[in-house]
Amino acid sequence: MNPQANLIFIISLLLGTTITISSNHWIMAWTGLEINTLAILPLISKSHHPRAIEAATKYFLTQAAASALVLFSSMTNAWYTGQWDITQLTHPTSSLVLTSAIAMKLGLVPFHFWFPEVLQGSPLTTGLLLSTMMKLPPITLLYMTSPSLNPTLLTTLAILSTALGGWMGLNQTQIRKILAFSSISHLGWMTIIIIYNPKLTLINFYLYAMMTATIFLTLNTIKVLKLSTLMTSWTKIPSLNAMLLLTLLSLAGLPPLTGFLPKWLIIQELTKQDMAPAATLISLLSLLSLFFYLRLAYCTTITLPPHTTNHMKQWRTNKPTSITIAILTIMSVMLLPISPMILTIV
Repeated sequence: MNPQANLIFIISLLLGTTITISSNHWIMAWTGLEINTLAILPLISKSHHPRAIEAATKYFLTQAAASALVLFSSMTNAWYTGQWDITQLTHPTSSLVLTSAIAMKLGLVPFHFWFPEVLQGSPLTTGLLLSTMMKLPPITLLYMTSPSLNPTLLTTLAILSTALGGWMGLNQTQIRKILAFSSISHLGWMTIIIIYNPKLTLINFYLYAMMTATIFLTLNTIKVLKLSTLMTSWTKIPSLNAMLLLTLLSLAGLPPLTGFLPKWLIIQELTKQDMAPAATLISLLSLLSLFFYLRLAYCTTITLPPHTTNHMKQWRTNKPTSITIAILTIMSVMLLPISPMILTIV
């Protein structure tokens, strides 16, 4: 793609995200979401592969339907209350429609079917944007409207997302699809706590975005898309593969890595809110996703493919790893000891 065009699309993405997260009026928030959708479409379909075109079409249809629901919800609320302010979403029907629209935008169960397919058809760098930056505006809208949302509905969506995100990722061999189901599972954790402690949702999102960025950028560096190629990629940059192992375990939420922090805080908060059964259930369901993270980690560093013939090894590259990946990896693995400081900042 032409670098100038690429720059325009990236700036439009930043503009759309900024408009949505800084707006008070529903129409401005909707405008930002639309700019975002239109800016990411060329980045999804830039390879001109039929799968990429299919992914862009699915993404456009889903996001257009979700945007229409956002508009419908805000208009219904304005009709009954005379308020266009995002924080004044008081009508129950509007709250219900908005929750459905945001679930569609984020890819929460039962509106999750588009997300793995779109991620599979996109390049790794676009996949990174879809998994992190494109989730920020809808989560911001949830954050701003959280006092008036239905707790039972959100808890149900969250538990279903964690269950299906873990369960459907078990038999995948394509890494982008595994990361899509991982994203659905993490969104479940963010959704369950947003009513009780919205700041924890943001902490969880920031840490998830950081760890996912590390994984996508690492995979982009070693040019790996499938489990079978991941098995032989350790010869390219062994040190990077070792750090990828730790980042995957951190994303799974194992102590003493960074990924354990949000899970720990969310379980603690749910217990304080007398939701110990929900905390137990979501913790047990996250064991499903732990299985495929361990599978990815196993393929990354520990094993060679079980072939009787000699397997082709990849050439070791001498190109240095970028400083961005180095910083992100260290943060994805080692932030747990400074968790009091993180809680103070956010």
